[in-house]
Amino acid sequence: MLSREDFYMIKQLRKEGAHIVDIAHRLGCCERTVRRYLALPAPKTGRRTQPRGSKLDPFKSFIDHQLAEGVWNAEVILHKIKDLGYAGGGTLVRDYIHPKRALRPNRKTVRFETAPGHQLQHDWGNLEVLLAGERCKVHIAVNVLGYSRRLHVWAAPCEDAEHTYEALVQALEHFGGVPATVLVDNQKAAVLRHNAGGEVQFNEGFLQLAHHYGFSPKACQPHRPRTKGKVERMVGYVKDHFFQRYQRFESWAHLNQLLTQWVTTVADPRTLRQFDQSPAARFIDEKAALQALPVMRFDTSYRDLRQVGWDGYIEVRGNRYSVPESYCGQGVSLRISLDDTLRVYDKHDALIAEHRLRARTDGWQTTPSHHKPLWQSVGVQQRNLSVYEEVLS
Repeated sequence: MLSREDFYMIKQLRKEGAHIVDIAHRLGCCERTVRRYLALPAPKTGRRTQPRGSKLDPFKSFIDHQLAEGVWNAEVILHKIKDLGYAGGGTLVRDYIHPKRALRPNRKTVRFETAPGHQLQHDWGNLEVLLAGERCKVHIAVNVLGYSRRLHVWAAPCEDAEHTYEALVQALEHFGGVPATVLVDNQKAAVLRHNAGGEVQFNEGFLQLAHHYGFSPKACQPHRPRTKGKVERMVGYVKDHFFQRYQRFESWAHLNQLLTQWVTTVADPRTLRQFDQSPAARFIDEKAALQALPVMRFDTSYRDLRQVGWDGYIEVRGNRYSVPESYCGQGVSLRISLDDTLRVYDKHDALIAEHRLRARTDGWQTTPSHHKPLWQSVGVQQRNLSVYEEVLS
């Protein structure tokens, strides 16, 4: 039971326009309590009654241990204690955890709501998991639409420019449209520097991506990543929810397949308490406000230059790959997609060769038609074998 002072504080904060969820966070109680006190004409009086036993009592020590380990998602904890025999509902779990959230580091910041289709927020997170039987670091790109809170998550081995652009492209394709602005942190894949006067110098590749899809690039203020608080919260949500349920993956494809399934079945239908709607329901309004996707997909391949050897091969990542013999000694450009497809282009940007990247132990990769004219042009000296027959005899 809250005190008389808490009662009047709730009334005053609500009168000033504070959200119920923020009032509950400030007082360390649940939102139902705030709503109940707002409905009362006057504060309650009388002595506190002795609390009754709860179905949750045998599991409280386990919950406390989970909180100490950094697991604060009530749904994840509910799933775990049900495996231990808990027969109650999720409300008891949430009510028990809510007052303890004040023990977490304060991340509170001002929330700015945006119109449908106005903004997408992008951020990366990372953690270690078991992938193909080995412990490795996984980087997760999270993209969130500001109005609906609908998200897209993609796992990758690193956070370089090419993977950043691929994550954004996949998110736009997932949403089926393009928002007016994309807000990013100050990673080098997107932002080179903040100049004097507040001017932002964006990475040229990121500007090309923005121009291709027709969105305006925006960057957080330096040392203020919480400007994009919606996506920061969702990075934590993915870590505390998805990666608490799933911790072992057969491959990158398996990991991303599970992420897509989880987003569709868990993240999209969840209820946003401040709106009493799900992201999927709010996305109906946002979908109509998104710009159409362009006809051509943005190319997120790695790019490089090579000189073709006189034997008609180029060296790429420790192995050698054939190109047509007519390009011997000439310069060519390379594009290596994130699925390890190698494409070779001439100076006119025409495709002249395509290979799958292979390990050095697989040997040189040769397309027979590339070198057939070369071998035909090589003269072979003809000798009469009778000379050797005389020597042997």
